[in-house]
Order: sequence, then structure tokens, then C-alpha cells
Amino acid sequence: MPEQAVIDDWIEAYGSDRDSSLLDLISFFIQCSGCKGVVTAEMCQSKEDSEVMSKMVEELDEDSVEYPLVQSGPYGRWFHSEFCDFVSVLVAQCQHGIIFDGYLMNTLISLLTELSNSCVRAFRHTCTLAAVKLLSSLVGVALSLSAGIENSQKLYEVQKTKTMRQKSAQQLEKVQRKIAELQEKRAEIESMMDIIFKGVFLKRYRDVLPEIRCVCMEELGLWMKLYSSVFLSDSYLKYMGWMMHDKVPDVRLKCVLALQGLYGDPLFLPKLDLFTSRFKDRIISMTLDKDSEVAVQTMKLLVLISKTSDDVLTPEDYKHLLQFVYSSQRPLAATAGELLFSRYDGSNEDEACKHLCFQLHNHVVYLVDSLWDCGGALLKDWPSFTSALLQDSSSCSPGREMSVLVEILVASVRQASEGPVLAGRSGAKKVMSARDKKIQNDDCLKLTEHLLTVLPKLLSKVFIPHVALRVWDPTSFGPLLYTPSPKLQRALLNFVCVHVFVGSDYDSQSRADGSENSQVEKLEDLHKWRNVLAAYCKLIIHGVLEMSMAAEVFMYYMKYYNDFGDIIKETVYRTRQMDKIESARTLVLCLQQLFVRLKQEQESGGRPHPGVQTFTSIKELARRFALTFGDLVKFRECVVLVHRNGIEFVFQDFTQTPDSSTPLYLSYLTILSEFSSKLLRPDKKAVFSYLQKHTAEHIIDLREECWQPLIYYRASLLAVAEGEDAISYVSSDRKANLPNRLPFSKQKWEGRRAEFSQAQSDFLTITSAQTELQPKVSPSEVFSNQLRSRSHMNHCNLTSLISHQEKAADTDPFSVPLDPPPKRLHAEGSVICVTKEPDDGDGTVEVEL
Repeated sequence: MPEQAVIDDWIEAYGSDRDSSLLDLISFFIQCSGCKGVVTAEMCQSKEDSEVMSKMVEELDEDSVEYPLVQSGPYGRWFHSEFCDFVSVLVAQCQHGIIFDGYLMNTLISLLTELSNSCVRAFRHTCTLAAVKLLSSLVGVALSLSAGIENSQKLYEVQKTKTMRQKSAQQLEKVQRKIAELQEKRAEIESMMDIIFKGVFLKRYRDVLPEIRCVCMEELGLWMKLYSSVFLSDSYLKYMGWMMHDKVPDVRLKCVLALQGLYGDPLFLPKLDLFTSRFKDRIISMTLDKDSEVAVQTMKLLVLISKTSDDVLTPEDYKHLLQFVYSSQRPLAATAGELLFSRYDGSNEDEACKHLCFQLHNHVVYLVDSLWDCGGALLKDWPSFTSALLQDSSSCSPGREMSVLVEILVASVRQASEGPVLAGRSGAKKVMSARDKKIQNDDCLKLTEHLLTVLPKLLSKVFIPHVALRVWDPTSFGPLLYTPSPKLQRALLNFVCVHVFVGSDYDSQSRADGSENSQVEKLEDLHKWRNVLAAYCKLIIHGVLEMSMAAEVFMYYMKYYNDFGDIIKETVYRTRQMDKIESARTLVLCLQQLFVRLKQEQESGGRPHPGVQTFTSIKELARRFALTFGDLVKFRECVVLVHRNGIEFVFQDFTQTPDSSTPLYLSYLTILSEFSSKLLRPDKKAVFSYLQKHTAEHIIDLREECWQPLIYYRASLLAVAEGEDAISYVSSDRKANLPNRLPFSKQKWEGRRAEFSQAQSDFLTITSAQTELQPKVSPSEVFSNQLRSRSHMNHCNLTSLISHQEKAADTDPFSVPLDPPPKRLHAEGSVICVTKEPDDGDGTVEVEL
């Protein structure tokens, strides 16, 4: 240390010439105060201290308020630290010699005492800091002497226990002299400490400068903690209690921080009883301090008091303090949450879950956020929460307490998925580290797996009765409002797709492995994953998840019909009851996502992905979706929406170039034609006009094979419109357009544009006034935009979604025969090969190009 080397040199010089060396030390403290004058030997030899003071003050630039201790920036902090270290090292290096010579310490203490009483701020502040730091260093010397006395006394006791032959009177006398010498030195040190305390602290702890008051209270707390045998008494503690009423927040903060060091040590508690009883009310009131840091540190002090002393805080005190978990200041709320959590620390997890119900408050999300830092492990123990909800216990019967527990569970789910950020709370964490993000992701995955395992029971026993009770008695408790974040919704969907819809269906696996045990295991797994899928679908039909989250589930209807078809089919019907327009959009999203995946795989030329379906299977799925629109009048808007969305999907933002003469997704029109039979005749004409509007600006040669999907789709619209066969319209359409089609002339274009404008007007008129045409979106936006409509079905009768047996009905438009006949669609050259389906009996024609 640089200070140690300097002080060693000074001590060596002090041994040879103590007057001049002492003059150097005095000059050091004067210059550290910002004085520009020089202290001479004549000034120090003066018998009148007042004369010395007046000479020093004359040399000080009193107009300047800047001196080293109060300079801002790094230099001020550096100077403060180095100045305090210098005083500590000075005492430490002198403690075994010149500190007891009766000259050094007397002169130094006298100088610092006089200068700390100066009316000049720089002298008073600097020398007060030096004096209290000198006292703190003397405390260290007294502790070393006490340790030496204790060791010597132990040695004396050992010498006394020796036998007469081993005993040495000379040795005992030597030990006794050593003890007496150490005790004499300790008494001398304590005398120095008492002089500094009375001469400096008692005059400066109420100084007009808050910086000086802060210095005094900070060091007083250190003295009490380090040398409790002398300073930890009511005669010193009273100053700490008085200064907790200081008008400056920094002074109050120093008092609270000092008390934290005392109450944190159980050995000090007996000496704090009187202080606690006298100043407990003041400490509790400081939780309402206007300075947020003072309030937070006071709450931390009360947490220490509650942990070390069970009988200090009364139930009324706890009732007042625990309300701070709902504070708008998150640091204060988190500390109050620690106080709440400490009350139940050691309880088993189920009991802790129940105890959380005692705070019946409308802002449960604030409660969870407050407990997250200290009790996050408990709040993320969702098995304990769900078991507490599902058990038949009188302590958590359906009602307000059950509602609060449900709200706590929902808030913990949100906190785990979105992080400990609560809007409206100042001091909330805004930026998470990479480690925090990883922990959050891990928590989200654990939550996903657990929720999808227990949700079937939880929904049927808790969430759904909660909604029902809300409708029956709205005043019983607050509404259960929770919308999972998009991140959590995607996590739930990914879990379902990965774990439920595996590579091959369970029936084929069971047939491949004929062992009885294996079949039993397969059935058990199937039952488990059916429950998981049903739980996920319930979240959709009860409005917890967005309806668009069902699109990817609908994709697997055909492939996993034998295992999960009944659940998916019921979900389609239930979502349609909620919002038929949103349900139609979800079906469209499902088909378009499947089609885009197929196109991407075809372009990549890689290995077939298990999640990608063939064109034929997508077309068949579209046919099954079309059959669900039984009442053509009731679902008129939905079918028109499907066609309009499909036309926009194919032609939106398409610009004809030599390299791309046809739209990328043109073959989607073949899939879209499956819905043509569900259009009413006026709507078919309007849809045909809408199609013409999108194709008019392009050069289309219907003799080319690349435009066959458009030919077929136009034929499906015209055939149904006239009640004729689509194939005849395909052939007639081609014959009518045999000559090469040239670009429109200006006159023809103006006429056609008028025709399109009229057709568009007809289209807007024909479609029901209940549904407004949606604005155009590009094909890329079809899949990136989330469908935001929410369902308000909380008041509907809620019945079970899972049914292991099919409902008996004469006509089941969404059923699939157990052994569907193979359908092979193919095309050779430019000839369209058609395979009729005699079993369906609806005249539907399938075409593959």
C-alpha cells in the first residue's frame, strides 16, 4: 500500500524529530481541508489554540465552497477513500509504539477536535471525518488488545492448573504483568475514544450540514457493531433513535442501515430490547417514507426483526406491513413479499399454497410479482398448486378463496412466461440477462408440459366452474381474465404437435408389435395424449387461446382420424358456434399453411418431412371441411369468405413477367374448388366476377397446361351456377378460347373494367350485410398475421369435449369411413384425368394436374 510506505517513513522520522514530523502531519490535515496556507512551528508552539485557529482561517479561501471531500465525480470519491485509509493505516502502524507516548495522540486529537468545531465548513467537515475515522481505528486497536488479554488469561489459567513441580511463580507473574499491561493500554485507548466521542461526535451529530450528520451516524453504527461491549448500550442507541426523525433522507437511511447490522446478529438482540420497544413505531412508520430507498431499507430491517424476534411485531403490525405487497414501487413490494414469505417459511408446500389465500385482494398479479424474487420456486411448483385446487378440501372450497388461488396460479403462469415485468410498477426489471432468459424458457417448457397434463381435470373442476360461478353470482369474486402471451401460446402448440401427433398412428404401431404388453402401453399412451389434445382444444373453445391456434391441429384430422378425429371434429363444431367467421378463417389458414409447406418442400427437393402432406390429402381435407357447411344459407358468409380469401391468396401481389407467367400458388385453386358446391347461385356469380377482376390484367392462354387449375376453378363456379357438370365447362371453356389471346385494346379494357366494377358492386351487395369484406392482404401476411378475434363464450353451457364414442346420426358430413377406398388422381400430358367418387354421391370431382 502506498499509504503504508509513506507512514513507515513518517514514523521513522518521528523517532528522530517528533516536532517537525508532527508539524508535517498537522499540515497534511490542514491541506486536506482545502487550506492554502502553511502551518509553521511558531503557530503550533503557541499556547493559545484560538490564535492557531485564527491564523489558519486567515489563510483559507472562505469564499470557495469547493474542497476535496465535496468535489463531484471520480476524484471526490477517490479522495474520500484514500483519506479514510490514511487515518486507518496511521493508527494501525503506530499501535505498538508511539501511539502510547502521550504526545502524538494528545496533539492530534486536540487539533481535530478544535478544527471540527470551526465555523468554516471545509475544516469542520474534513476534521470531523478524520476524527470519527480515528475513533473507528482506535476501536480496532482496542479489539486487538482485548484479544491479547483473553489469550493471556487463558494462558494464566493453564499455568495455574499445572502441578507444583511444573509451576513457576516467575511465569505466573510474567503472565499477570502482561495482562495488566494490556488492560492499561486498553483503558488508555478507551479514554482516547471517549474524548473523541464527547469532543467531536456529541457536537457534530446534529450539525447543520447533512453530510456531517451522515458521517457521524454511519460510524456510530460501526462502533456499536465492532465494540458492542462499550457502545451497544441505551446511552448510545438513543442517538440512533433520535436521528431516525432527521429531515434529510440520507441521514435516516444511514440510521436504518446501521440498525440492519445490529439486528442481523442474534447476539445483540438482548441489548436491543429497550430500543426496540421505544422506537418500533417509528421504524414501522418509516415504511411510508417519501424517499423510496429509505422505505425499502426499513422494510428489510423489519424482515430481519421478524426473523430474529417472533414476538416483536404484532398481528396488527403484520396486517399493516403486508399491504405493501401491492405497492406501486416494486423494490418495496418485493421486500414486503419477503416478509410475507418468511412467515410461512418451513411450511409444507400444500400448506403454503393455502396460506396464500389469506390476502383476498383484487390485484393478485401484484401479489405474485411481489413474491416472485423470494418465493419463485414455490410459485412455479404448479403440481402443488393444482393438487391444492383438485383436492376435496374444506379450506379451499369453491368460492372466493378458490378464486384467489386460481388467480394466483394464472398470475404465476404469466410471470413465468413473460418474466418479472409488471406494467405500472416503477423499479420493475426491464432487461433480462441471457441466463435469466434461459431460466425463463426452461420454466416455460416445464409449465407447458405440466399444464397440458393436468388441464383436463383442472378445467373441468376449477376453471369452468369458476366461469359458471361468475355468471351465477357476479359479486362473489372478481373475473378470471388471462390471455397467454404469444410465446406461451406457441409453446403449448409446439408441445401438442411434437408429443401428440407423432410420426405414425397408434393403430399401425400396435399392429406392427403384436405383444399384449406393448398394445396395453400403446393404449395407455393414446389415452394420455387424447387427454392432452382435449385440454388444448378446451383452451381454444373457452377463449383462453386464440382460435388461430387450432389451425395446426386441424391439419392432422385426416392423418390421425382413428386416434383423434372425434376430438378435432368436435373442436371444429364448437369453434363455429363461437364465431363462424373466425372459424372459417381458421380453416382457410389450415389449408393454406399445408399448401405452402408442400410447395416449399417441392422446391427444396429434400427428403419428405413427416409433417408435410400430399396434394391429394390436402384436397381431401378441403372436401371434408366443405362438407361441414351443411346449411348453405346459414354459412353463406363463411363460404364466400373462403373463396374470396383463396382468390386473394393466389393472385394478390402477382405481377406477370417472362419468368413467372403464372402465380406461384395457382394450383391452390384446385383445392379451393372443393368449396364451390357450397356457394349459392348468386354468390357464385359474384365470386366469378371477383375472380375475373383479379385475372383481367394478366395475359392468360387457356390452351397452356400451366393455367389448368384456373380453368377447373372457373368451371366449378360456372357449372354450379348453371346446375351443370364442371367437366363440360372445362371442355367448352377451352374450345371457346382456342385462338391466341392478345392483350386487351383500350376500348375492350374500358368495357371490361366497367363490367368488373359492376361485378364487384354485385359482389358487395350479394354478400350478407352482416359481414364486411376484409381488406386485401398479401399471401405472406396470411400466415404471419394472428387472428385477433376473441370469443365470449364464458356464459355458455359447457359440456365435455371428449367423447370416446361417435354421436349417432343419420348423416355425419365430417366422418371418415373405416376403410376409405383408395383414390388415385393423376394427369397425363394436357388431358385431365378424373376419378369419380361413387360412394360420396355428391357429384364432387377430384382433379390432380
